[in-house]
Amino acid sequence: MALTEKDSESTLGCLSKDFPAVAHPCAEQPSEITSNIVYHAQYSPHFSPLKFDPEQAFYATALSVRDNLIQRWNDTYLHFHKHDPKQTYYLSMEYLQGRALTNAIGNLDIQGAYADALKKLGHEIEEIAEKEKDAALGNGGLGRLASCFLDSMATLNLPAWGYGLRYRYGLFKQKISKEGQEEVAEDWLEKFSPWEVVRHDVIFPIRFFGHVEISSTGSSRKWVGGEVLQALAYDIPIPGYKTKNAISLRLWDAKARAEDFNLFQFNDGQYESAALLHSKAQQICAVLYPGDTTENGKILRLKQQFFLCSASLQDIIARFKKRKEGKGPYQWSEFPNKVAVQLNDTHPTLSIPELMRLLLDDEGLGWDEAWDVTSRTIAYTNHTVLPEALEKWSQAIMWKLLPRHMEIIEEIDKRFKAMVNSNHRDMESKLPLMQILDSSNPEKPVVRMANLCVVSSHTVNGVAQLHSDILKSELFAHYVSLWPGKFQNKTNGITPRRWLRFCNQELSNIITKWLKGDAWITNLDLLSGLCQFADNEELHAEWASAKMASKSRLAQYILNITGVMIDPNSLFDIQIKRIHEYKRQLLNILGAVYRYKRLKEMGDEGRKKATPRTIMIGGKAFATYTNAKRIVKLVNDVGSVINNDPEIKDYLKVVFVPNYNVSVAEILIPGSDLSQHISTAGMEASGTSNMKFALNGCLIIGTLDGANVEIREEIGEDNFFLFGAKADEVPRLRKERENGLFKPDPRFEEAKHFIRSGAFGTYNYEPLLDSLEGNSGYGRGDYFLVGQDFPSYMDAQAQVDEAYKDKKRWVKMSILSTAGCGKFSSDRTISQYAKEIWGINPCPVP
Repeated sequence: MALTEKDSESTLGCLSKDFPAVAHPCAEQPSEITSNIVYHAQYSPHFSPLKFDPEQAFYATALSVRDNLIQRWNDTYLHFHKHDPKQTYYLSMEYLQGRALTNAIGNLDIQGAYADALKKLGHEIEEIAEKEKDAALGNGGLGRLASCFLDSMATLNLPAWGYGLRYRYGLFKQKISKEGQEEVAEDWLEKFSPWEVVRHDVIFPIRFFGHVEISSTGSSRKWVGGEVLQALAYDIPIPGYKTKNAISLRLWDAKARAEDFNLFQFNDGQYESAALLHSKAQQICAVLYPGDTTENGKILRLKQQFFLCSASLQDIIARFKKRKEGKGPYQWSEFPNKVAVQLNDTHPTLSIPELMRLLLDDEGLGWDEAWDVTSRTIAYTNHTVLPEALEKWSQAIMWKLLPRHMEIIEEIDKRFKAMVNSNHRDMESKLPLMQILDSSNPEKPVVRMANLCVVSSHTVNGVAQLHSDILKSELFAHYVSLWPGKFQNKTNGITPRRWLRFCNQELSNIITKWLKGDAWITNLDLLSGLCQFADNEELHAEWASAKMASKSRLAQYILNITGVMIDPNSLFDIQIKRIHEYKRQLLNILGAVYRYKRLKEMGDEGRKKATPRTIMIGGKAFATYTNAKRIVKLVNDVGSVINNDPEIKDYLKVVFVPNYNVSVAEILIPGSDLSQHISTAGMEASGTSNMKFALNGCLIIGTLDGANVEIREEIGEDNFFLFGAKADEVPRLRKERENGLFKPDPRFEEAKHFIRSGAFGTYNYEPLLDSLEGNSGYGRGDYFLVGQDFPSYMDAQAQVDEAYKDKKRWVKMSILSTAGCGKFSSDRTISQYAKEIWGINPCPVP
């Protein structure tokens, strides 16, 4: 008997009368699931036993799903332990997981049973899923990529694990006020996360500061003193899709020991001093990317990076030793045959000197053997060519915080330079650019982390073909001369489970119907089968209906969170990503300003011929990135004027979508008609949101940058709205700008003048607009070529307007976009990593 909504507010006691509170950890039938949910509501209580409201129902439901995951988890761990395959350990400072409930029951293929069970308890599964907060463990594409990779590792039955940090307050929660963006702490752990399992037996000491002691014989060195914190493991299960395997994302939290609490000082009233180490421990995992404008900020960031690296490597070594128990003495030369460590960008670079330290100082290996083990174990993924994102750490801070590691880095650098001088005399003149320690500025000597990664890793990869080509021809060109076989490309991908099957069920069901099966969910190349139906009128009608359902859902969401009413019949034009000048949200909003100005100048008859458009922009600006925050403010100011203009409101809306995260993306992406991926060519390593939009039948307007190049190749040039300078043209165009040869388009000048006129309020946008003026100088000279690309951007947008009027053509283009996305599955990407970098094989639980 199903409960009514009113009944669902009854006490847990009443619930257990209708549905027995019985534990069914591996329940798959609705009746057993119902009993298991009631069991957790009653016997795993986190709330007062008064009401079984949606929030309580979510936590009880999540715990019941976790039961199932834990069983699979344990089976997977024991299976790996028994068969002892080579395993991959993926180190990343970010994981942007999104909500776990829908994804978990979807991958377990029990979403229908859970929907039925919750109905019996008076709740809808969609309502319950909304109560889950996104885990605040990441910021942008880097973290979302890592999460897609974990999903694919599990689905492909690969022996692999993720390592990260358990940030309590995340990056920040974005709020929009009249002043622009405001940052407040994320509250995802304000109550608790039902998915994580604390491992009290997995805890490792992490040292900071101190000094290096040399033995009396001078034969060994030991890092001692300083402050020692504890790294405690929290595991989150990652289930594969329709497989028995479930792997783990292990997050480290920092804590101090009870003995580090000074009871004498506390009783003497010195409360802060008494708990000093406990306070320092809390700082480590408080916030993702803490501000680093001060020395304390830099030290905290470096602490975070080392904390992740040291804890993870100590754990990896402990696992290696445990698997060898009872099998005779282990050989360290075997370590790279059992362990692959992947560094996701330069944040985990300290894994290199830390693994060396552990092998040299703790395990007693000689330098050559330790170096052989380290360089055969670690691989590095580069994610950027932006100079400011290629980490360089102050040598002084490194010596202060990690003295033993600086000794090791010095030795690596010394031996690298000696190798070049001995074996590659023709490269000697390039050494100042290639060496790890850069003292070219004697007042600010630095450690080049990317150089350390390239020198020390067995493989370096880029994340899109264009990006990898730039790495080999420009950024790391000199290293390619030394090690041509070290560099690879691994074009990024996305999981089709979260990014189509679960977030866009209407479209997913249509695809399954026309392809006569759902095998495409784990073999995305099968989507090409849609091409043969691209002109089919029945498919067109179904496709358009699914898109309208997603657009209507998105319109309701926008109304709920912003109060702005948007028309699902208008063209939904969306740009959602981190706010950064190279991603050129400024180009987007300048285009919107010019569009508004033209609409204002038209008469009623002219406007009626225009294509109605709703422009949505979302993303977080880093708290100290002033120009990015000015862009957020400008978008909101422009929207405030346009959305309240009675003449224009039926033809144009501009909406800033606040607090962009995974769950918001799952609403925005299915409802999008057009998506903007408009970075300056050569500056976006890959991008993955472009893949998500294209997979969901959204058309792209973009430059030939990152993965846009490959998307356009796969879906067909006629289905991509291209504009802008090419990557190989950018240096010349910047040089011409410096020489005063740039001639701005009149439309570009009109848009800037309109903003300066005060049409969008009294805020001073001069510093932002100044970045587009002049020919050179700090913060000037239009480094990101907004003015250069503006005319071709506006021309491409005019092509979009015309194409959208032809509904049959637009729907066909949308179908072909989805059909061409087979290449962009993270399953393909991870299969390539497994075979070509890690050397690991599937290990499915029987």
